[in-house]
Amino acid sequence: MDREELVQLITKQVLQQLGDAAPTAQRQTVQPQPDALFQEGGSAAKGVYPDEVVIGLAPAFGLDKQQTICGLSHRDVMKEMMAGVEEEGMKCRLVRVHNTSDVGFIALTAAKYSGSGIGIGIQSKGTVVIHQKDLYPLTNLELFPQAPLITLEIYRKIGKNAARYAKGQSPEPIAVMNDCMVRPKFQAKAAVMHIKETERVRQDIPAVSEVTW
Repeated sequence: MDREELVQLITKQVLQQLGDAAPTAQRQTVQPQPDALFQEGGSAAKGVYPDEVVIGLAPAFGLDKQQTICGLSHRDVMKEMMAGVEEEGMKCRLVRVHNTSDVGFIALTAAKYSGSGIGIGIQSKGTVVIHQKDLYPLTNLELFPQAPLITLEIYRKIGKNAARYAKGQSPEPIAVMNDCMVRPKFQAKAAVMHIKETERVRQDIPAVSEVTW
């Protein structure tokens, strides 16, 4: 059995243990848990103030999943990113993007709702993108794909850099570690988390909603 087949087998077994045999249509109707970290508001409005950075949360962030792939609390992650934005003298607004689980499109949506045109997108597993509203979806300002290697310190730096882009600066890209063994080590868990994230995608409600603590 090669590595790819092994990963598929592990993923299938984990999904079975999590009880993921229920039909997709039924899963989509599950309501947020009472202990969700964030409160959902009404439809989000597009920002008009240039001192704003919008953070776009993936569909399951802080709901079904409340920790990143390496065990960091979503609450702590959000505190650090927001603190980074605010340290640069900018304001931060949270929105939930319901119609996609793709972090690039989440970040681009956040940027389009941001008064400054700069947004951050984050998935439940911790992957982050800093985006700008007039860029193509697969183009971005900074990408942090290896979620297991992102620390709270780096999340704070991500907030700071996003705020600097919003101020029209050209900050030095954030240096992150690179480990070629991260993908095989976390591939099965990442696949499960992405499946759970995608189950939360909804097309029958407003694409973007306001989020508060």
